[in-house]
Amino acid sequence: MEKLIKKFELCAFFAFALLLQPVFSQNNYSLIQKTEESGITFYWDSLTSTGMLEKNNHQLTFRPGEKIVVLDSSLIIFTDAPTIENNEIKISEDFFSKATEHFSNTDGKSGYKIGAIIIDPGHGGKDPGAIGTITVNGKSVKVQEKDVVLTTGKKLYSMLKKQYPEKQIIMTRSTDVFLTLNERTDIANNVKLSEDEAILFVAIHANASLDKKSSGYEVWYLSPGYRRTVIDKSAADNDKTLFPILNSMMEEEYTTESILIAKFIMDGLQVQIGDKSKARGIKAEEWFVVKHANMPSVLIEVGFVTNQKEAELLHSDEYLQKISEGIYNGIRAFVTHFERSRGFTSTK
Repeated sequence: MEKLIKKFELCAFFAFALLLQPVFSQNNYSLIQKTEESGITFYWDSLTSTGMLEKNNHQLTFRPGEKIVVLDSSLIIFTDAPTIENNEIKISEDFFSKATEHFSNTDGKSGYKIGAIIIDPGHGGKDPGAIGTITVNGKSVKVQEKDVVLTTGKKLYSMLKKQYPEKQIIMTRSTDVFLTLNERTDIANNVKLSEDEAILFVAIHANASLDKKSSGYEVWYLSPGYRRTVIDKSAADNDKTLFPILNSMMEEEYTTESILIAKFIMDGLQVQIGDKSKARGIKAEEWFVVKHANMPSVLIEVGFVTNQKEAELLHSDEYLQKISEGIYNGIRAFVTHFERSRGFTSTK
């Protein structure tokens, strides 16, 4: 993020005058047609109305109506704003010229990739989280959230570490210790990455309810209605016009990617868990650890410790293995998808 900010700063000086220029449509070309002719892959995110072009391991991200274009998620340039006319994206000669120049760069850079995955088992130490009670061999046994999620997190860590030895796989806690919510997000926000790397934040929790019949697992992401500040204002040279545009583009990418992570993890859990528990779906909320992590983030509720049947499952090492495998398969599917398309959907 620091390198991204520094590169933004190089371009911010020119932003104000360019953004104030009136938009005269010089868009005579169909984006779809030009990309097909040039072997460029076009991805579109309908949630944020943002597009991405990709070729030779280089990406160009844009949004119709805005003159800012982001190259490889690390450098901004200015060009004619693409427009939407009759449900078709139109671009100018200058836009396409700058895009092809960027894609012709053969500096050997690899594509944008996931550099780190943070696993955050909730609660710990003096904070047990939700507590359920089951009977084992005639004895009453507590099923504590902090234990369930730590076991799950450690299993997930082992699988990810084996699959991705080149990536940073980090647990916020690997023992029964207490961490504040701020400490958890500080760990994630302070991870050092190269300029072509992104980071994921996966929080693991267990649920509780006064209704003892409540059961199932769910995945949460930050509500799109909550707007995070994900870049420093100095990245826009404190320009009140440029800053909200840059921040909006970055934050909307985080939201889109978080939703995709949630979907992939939910699919992975459903395959592993089957009919042993029910999928409660993907949900949006303003969880503290999610909204304060400046990166794509999700929070997984693996089940209800207050439901007798589910508490028995969550006390089972075999069942926690299935949960961890489901989360792992979801993360792995997302990483593969992300490193190919930055989380966007191909139009082809």
